[in-house]
Amino acid sequence: MPTWTRAAAPDPRVAAIVAATIGIDTHNHVDVPLASADGPGPTLDLAGELKKSGLSAICLTFAVDYQALTKEGQAYERFLSGLAALDQQLELNKLRRALNLADLQAAHRQHQPTVIQSVEGGHFLEGQLERLSEAYGRGLRHLGLLHDHDATPPLGDVFTNPPQWGGLTALGANVIKECNHLGILVDLAHANAETVAAALKVTTKPVLVSHTGLDTRLGQNPDLARMMRPRLLSREQAKVVAGAGGVIGVWTHLADTPLAYAQNIRALVEVVGIDHVCLGTDTKLTPPYRPGGGFGPPPGPAAPPPGTQAGNRSPAPPTGAGGPGGPSGRPGGARVGERTNEAWTGQQGGFYYAVVDALLQTGFTQDEIGKIGGGNFCRVFDAATAGHG
Repeated sequence: MPTWTRAAAPDPRVAAIVAATIGIDTHNHVDVPLASADGPGPTLDLAGELKKSGLSAICLTFAVDYQALTKEGQAYERFLSGLAALDQQLELNKLRRALNLADLQAAHRQHQPTVIQSVEGGHFLEGQLERLSEAYGRGLRHLGLLHDHDATPPLGDVFTNPPQWGGLTALGANVIKECNHLGILVDLAHANAETVAAALKVTTKPVLVSHTGLDTRLGQNPDLARMMRPRLLSREQAKVVAGAGGVIGVWTHLADTPLAYAQNIRALVEVVGIDHVCLGTDTKLTPPYRPGGGFGPPPGPAAPPPGTQAGNRSPAPPTGAGGPGGPSGRPGGARVGERTNEAWTGQQGGFYYAVVDALLQTGFTQDEIGKIGGGNFCRVFDAATAGHG
């Protein structure tokens, strides 16, 4: 497993660029209990990890379909429990949700990290559009339309599942329209090409594809590349999203070092342009949650292998740069690449510091880093939320 060590000291410009730019991870999991009886769980050091990272904000997401949904109303119950647990964690950390661009900019000026509330998958709707309005009132401003398993009723075809719905369903189209109406940014990660194409015909606002990469950038691990390949975009698909004004997040998976990550970003910029790329790690800023066992790595010599993680964790592996699951030299076998501030073996300092340094090494200017780091996301977030309460 490669260890990242720079040949020279970090670029002296890094700290100034981190301070001057709004750095945003557009897809970051913060695990909390999804059963009300278990909430809010042990206190998370969300504020501390955010400050360590150098990021101004994360799109704080969770999903309700990690464990099988077996009865009507269960997805909605999990969604409400997750929001309630996050409410308490934010209060304990003295953090607030950013509801619009002005909130993000004010938090950055005040050197106070913030979060944008997201949920990955519209399962909680269960066909009831009015729940979007309720979620908006609870602070939701970023909706990942799809996740690994189909919602009931379905919203569209997921890229890792056999196509069944001909792309976007009528309900999925109505969800996008309602998000446009309310002021919620639509995220098309996990959507197959047909679903994305149909969604772009429906939406009146730019969209986000928060966590993916180019299918030409497969990294050095053949097994991981084979597993992650369906989750990546072709050059043509990326151009379609960018051509509609959208922004694409590059994840840390399939990059063994910050420099490899910056090179993956460079490859996407060369396809779609500097105005259509952002950061979207698909990592966890805080420890993973284990139902009934609290937070932190499970006991034992190794973490679960990719695709079989237990509890409130994505079945799509956040194995990241470290490759498939297994011991990493950490207590409990925590996997390299799972945590945002431990995205790479040998990483020194917080996530955004490492990324800015690598982007400088790759030839990006401060203005370009500002766009990739958060400026491009801010543009589509503002387009989605501006003019709403």
